[in-house]
Amino acid sequence: MKEGSKKSISALCYFSLFFAPFLFPIAVYLIADEPEVMEHAKRSFLSHLLPIIAVPLGIIIIFETQYHLIAIIISGLIFGSLTLIVMIWNIVKGIKVIVS
Repeated sequence: MKEGSKKSISALCYFSLFFAPFLFPIAVYLIADEPEVMEHAKRSFLSHLLPIIAVPLGIIIIFETQYHLIAIIISGLIFGSLTLIVMIWNIVKGIKVIVS
């Protein structure tokens, strides 16, 4: 596989957060034969899981505290911040892969 193709596919794994968060990295991981591309696919897939895990945790916290306003605000800030950080991290990693 050409170097440009490896970079493009690896970067798309990170950018797929916006169009196919789980499907694209899994497909690339299963299809790719390059260790570097497979590693990027695995990392991007794991980073796409964090927001999916965070949302149910926030909902559980809200239900367990019986809808207290403070719990809703704190859950929103913590898990919203986590989701934003993961999104920024994926964008930065995708750009770093293309530039390197």
